[in-house]
Amino acid sequence: MDWEERAVGTVVGSAVGDALGGPFEFGPAGAFSARFPVPGIGGEMCGGGGWDPGEATDDTQMAVLVAESLVERGGLDLPDIFDRFQRWAASEPKDIGLQTEDVLTNGMPWDLAAALHFQVNLRAAGNGSLMRASTSAVHFARRGRQATMDAARRIAALTHGDRAAWEGTAVFHELVRLALHGADPLAALPEILDLVHPEHRDRYAVMLAPGWRPDQATEFNGAVWPCLGSAVWALRTTGTFEEAVRAAIDLGGDTDTVAAVTGGLAGACYGRDAIPPGWTGPLHVPLPGFGRVLRLPDLLDLVHRLVR
Repeated sequence: MDWEERAVGTVVGSAVGDALGGPFEFGPAGAFSARFPVPGIGGEMCGGGGWDPGEATDDTQMAVLVAESLVERGGLDLPDIFDRFQRWAASEPKDIGLQTEDVLTNGMPWDLAAALHFQVNLRAAGNGSLMRASTSAVHFARRGRQATMDAARRIAALTHGDRAAWEGTAVFHELVRLALHGADPLAALPEILDLVHPEHRDRYAVMLAPGWRPDQATEFNGAVWPCLGSAVWALRTTGTFEEAVRAAIDLGGDTDTVAAVTGGLAGACYGRDAIPPGWTGPLHVPLPGFGRVLRLPDLLDLVHRLVR
């Protein structure tokens, strides 16, 4: 399997997980398998909860905005990404995290908005920077461990002032980088944890440990720690892309984001061909504020430009 097949798997896998999980958001555990008990029958891109069948949520919309900035600006332009986020937020998308919305609409410049939010609220460790990281993880993967983890932290900091969110996004970037190279990302977790900021290392070490289970989480999975931990658990305890995403959605709660993160990791490990065609066919990503809707061919082209 070549690099680009895994890169496509990462971005499309994350989008698929997002679109599958959206209709089940904040629902009970097991709802997905209760509705679709037999894998492979089809119909899982069912829509609901305000989402059309195959419609990706804010997770993938923001990931696309990051990708288009990286491609069009020729690299990391943080003010440009923030401007795109603001334009998107001002268009009243169907879904936007409360913290992200406040940061993008509080009138502060790009390099102060998230820090001010954190200073006032003292809480900013949601999974909103992790959910959009598939495209940046792919783009920076060839630049090595330090570069990809640093880029993850800097992009996360645009909307999340709590370093916990930066570190979780950095771990995701590095897991994807290793998977794109054909390595086992889970085997590398101990050495990745050594690179996590000391103030946050112990907490991530608990939730990324082989014996950890999502039912041991002390926070809702809308927080960055259990979101990443749940995605790693889903990858670790299953054997295929489809099984991993089903397991993630069946956890309930913030199903679109947990499944998006899981889909990105599983797509990097298993590649594009492991994603069921019935899940990619209806997939589409509206871009509020930009007047466009991306479908599978558009996402494939975007990935090609991200990795070239």
